[in-house]
Amino acid sequence: MAAEEAGAFARPPACLCVLCGLPAAGKSTLAHQVLSTAAQHGWRVSVVPYDDLIPEHVFQTRVVEDGVKQQEMHTEWKLHRQAVLQCIERFLEKPQVLSELPSSCQISTAAWERCIRALLQPEALNCSQADRAPLLFLLDDNFYYPSMRYEVYQLARKYSLGFCQVYLHCDLDSCISRNQSRSEPIPTEVILEMVKRLEAPNPQKNSWETNSISLNTTSSLSKCDIQRVMELISSALSHPLSPVEDNSEQTEADRLKCATSVVHQADQACRRHISEAMKTARENQVPPEHMRSLAAQLNKSKATFLHNLRGQLLQGASFTQGEDIDVERVVKRAVDVFDRERKEILWRIVNENK
Repeated sequence: MAAEEAGAFARPPACLCVLCGLPAAGKSTLAHQVLSTAAQHGWRVSVVPYDDLIPEHVFQTRVVEDGVKQQEMHTEWKLHRQAVLQCIERFLEKPQVLSELPSSCQISTAAWERCIRALLQPEALNCSQADRAPLLFLLDDNFYYPSMRYEVYQLARKYSLGFCQVYLHCDLDSCISRNQSRSEPIPTEVILEMVKRLEAPNPQKNSWETNSISLNTTSSLSKCDIQRVMELISSALSHPLSPVEDNSEQTEADRLKCATSVVHQADQACRRHISEAMKTARENQVPPEHMRSLAAQLNKSKATFLHNLRGQLLQGASFTQGEDIDVERVVKRAVDVFDRERKEILWRIVNENK
């Protein structure tokens, strides 16, 4: 009797598929083509569009000198991303109800209800078929950092779901051109900044990214591309993750968490140094055009510095040897390197004005 009850409440096979890449690389187009194809297979499919779920102001980038507002916006943006995954988790726990979002959750209720209704009311399926039909979430976002994708992997592992990733590789000029043809294009500067930060799935570095493929979307998607994605998802549905962690995965997770913490703290420290440099320049009566040049050079230097720092941390041997990392010391040493470059840039700008 117990076995029968367990079987009655057993979840159907499910998969979380991450679609990642630059803005206008073709993620939404791919998502809707996969949705159509998967529906023909009798799957229940939901596209989870982060752009629709998360309020527009959270994505906006503002240049501020003190760094405080920027930190608040970063925290808010991260909380909204976590809220999307929390909503997916809530549905996995109670799939038969269109549950209300928690009062603290600020993602779009209407957009989330559209996602869920697509799963609760699959076309051409009767009730018994729907209960057993495979469940597929297509997560449509840039996911430019591995840490963003790893959060999805952790959720899949927690509930023994399938997990896979599709990276859409599209050249920068094509992305910018497509974006400009949209009714509501995002600023080109956002795309240029994301190019610097984007880290494509790398199974050689991250074992949890093994189930990933890359599509070249500079041209139109082909039937072969869709077939590759469907085969990837089918494989993920057939081979769900195990909730049991081994030591290598935990070590990798700790390394990623530590690297993210160091880079975040270094970012905040660099912002403070930039604010000090801007203050010094104003005190030296640097002209507005030189102030703009100073801000641009410092921010470019910071972006390059943080990108290189992250790469060095993730490749560092110390993260794989189980050693305790003195985050504060690592941050201080790293920021000292940036501060020397900051002083050189400031000295050059101030002296050009004399």
